[in-house]
Parts: sequence; structure tokens; C-alpha cells
Amino acid sequence: MTMIFPFYAVFVLLIFNSLTHQFCMKMEMKEKKQSTMFRVINIMVLILLVSSYMKVLNAMT
Repeated sequence: MTMIFPFYAVFVLLIFNSLTHQFCMKMEMKEKKQSTMFRVINIMVLILLVSSYMKVLNAMT
């Protein structure tokens, strides 16, 4: 499971970045606002992925 999780994490980040990009294009946001939006969403998704990885590690032991 620990070998599969990094691929899953990259896949999730790519999906969320794609959805964020589509949202920014639809809302016609400025570049500065887009970069802030991407940063916030990526940090939140990263926190969720790290916490779920820790949960997987704890469940395996």
C-alpha cells in the first residue's frame, strides 16, 4: 500500500489542479488571484493527503 499511495497522491493533485484551472478560466480570474487560488487549494489537498497517508500507515501496524 505504501508503494501505491504516492501514485494516488500525484493523481489526486493533477485532478484537483485541472479542476481548479477550469474554475479559474470559467470565472475569468486575474493571474494574481489564480496563483493564490492554486496555492491554497494545493496546500489543503496536500494536508489531506498527508493525513490520510498517516492513517494508512497506522492502520497497517
